[in-house]
Amino acid sequence: MLTSLPPVLRADTRLLILGSFPGVASLQAGQYYAHPRNQFWPILGDLLGEPLHDRDYSERIGYLLERRIGLWDVYATCVRPGSLDSSIRDAVPNDLGTLLRQAPRLRMIVHNGAESARRMREVKALGIAAWRLPSTSPANARLGYHAKRSLWREALDAAGVLPRGS
Repeated sequence: MLTSLPPVLRADTRLLILGSFPGVASLQAGQYYAHPRNQFWPILGDLLGEPLHDRDYSERIGYLLERRIGLWDVYATCVRPGSLDSSIRDAVPNDLGTLLRQAPRLRMIVHNGAESARRMREVKALGIAAWRLPSTSPANARLGYHAKRSLWREALDAAGVLPRGS
């Protein structure tokens, strides 16, 4: 049984990026989106105007929190050989209901991939806007970098977290 990473959020978090469950590289590093081919940090860096993929992890997290962006996963624990979402078994979900107590200014959740989006109905029941975005995982080769970036831009713009003029 594997255990997820703790949530990254503050009381003023407005946007939460919700993944499924950390991959092997992320669990080993104790960092969200640690696989070197995951496009998460390059996409967010492009959209936010900062080379996040070149920064130390603590700087990346600090930068996101300053922009009122948080990170978490839908599953607290699961059995998963490897890193594919299709291999997730015996998953225990995180209590998404705690989000509004921890981050009362939360206005939107973007689901990073289809597995996370399975909980979209629950998020909407909390009164929080929800978007399903293509996974930034290297396993999701269906869309190229620029197509993913464009869809992520639309969601982050709707959340009001992009720098002016971007």
